[in-house]
Amino acid sequence: MVAHHRYQRHQANRRTISANITDMIKMSILGLTLDTVLALSIAGQPTKPDEQPVIIRLDVNLTLLHAAVIDRTGQFVAGLAKTNFQLFVDETSRPITVFEPDDAPVAAGILVDNSASMTTKGSHVIAASLAFARACNPQDEMFVVHFSDQARLGLPPDKPFTGSISELETALLAFTAEGTTALYDAVAMAISHLRETRLERKVLLIISDGGDNSSHENLATVLQMAQKTGVIIYCIGIYDDENRDRKPRVLTEFSEVTGGRAFFPMELKDVTGACIKIATDIRRQYTLGFEGQEDGEYHRIKITAQSQSHGDLRVRTRAGYFAPRP
Repeated sequence: MVAHHRYQRHQANRRTISANITDMIKMSILGLTLDTVLALSIAGQPTKPDEQPVIIRLDVNLTLLHAAVIDRTGQFVAGLAKTNFQLFVDETSRPITVFEPDDAPVAAGILVDNSASMTTKGSHVIAASLAFARACNPQDEMFVVHFSDQARLGLPPDKPFTGSISELETALLAFTAEGTTALYDAVAMAISHLRETRLERKVLLIISDGGDNSSHENLATVLQMAQKTGVIIYCIGIYDDENRDRKPRVLTEFSEVTGGRAFFPMELKDVTGACIKIATDIRRQYTLGFEGQEDGEYHRIKITAQSQSHGDLRVRTRAGYFAPRP
């Protein structure tokens, strides 16, 4: 009977340790970078005065990636396991330490071009942006940035984010078509604004009909800001044939570098469909994590996926990341 009670206490202690380690793993997933000293006091077990408590130290530089998997027909592939993926950093295989297939909430910014050339397109853009918001996760934190020759936030100063469709609609209706296009300044403002969210996943949706012609920031600087924060940028370019300022290459580069997508609808009525596709893309992504370097350098990333039941698969994620300094 005494041995039986000892066994029960031993099993209870093991469950306590397991629960604590599980909490630590959750913390590492949510906190991204941990330098944690965690003392575990085992319930029900006496500790002698000269004994040291059990100490587990985690020094984890965790980098998270968000990846969409697409089959040969262009359809999203769900239901894959961690074993279906391989991750490479600078062409060297790295172990995947975190794997989550769930639709986690995102912080999403909608960047709307308000330049003078958008005068006849405003109603279509607002309707498409609202369709995007309705198709997203109800727990998403969203905001609006309007930009012409200057960038400005659409929500009130005391409300950095919202999940309310009516509040987003009010923010989008503040659309005023005039002036030139400060696209890079708008992206820089949105990336800085994303620092206020506690959500790990960050997304920007840019809707514009022209290239930048009045920003203080430059493309290289803003691209580096996006890479360092891990934001995914989706773009919709709605160009007129006579538009001399159109630069589809810029929108394509924003998307390719950050792991997003760029759409160039032929007609305004197709903008809503593109927005819904982007929302679907965001909700069907896998999250993968690995322990990265601490050298302050830029490192290239590649993820591959294989599945016998789906054939050849293509994985879309960001092109690389900037490692933190030691």
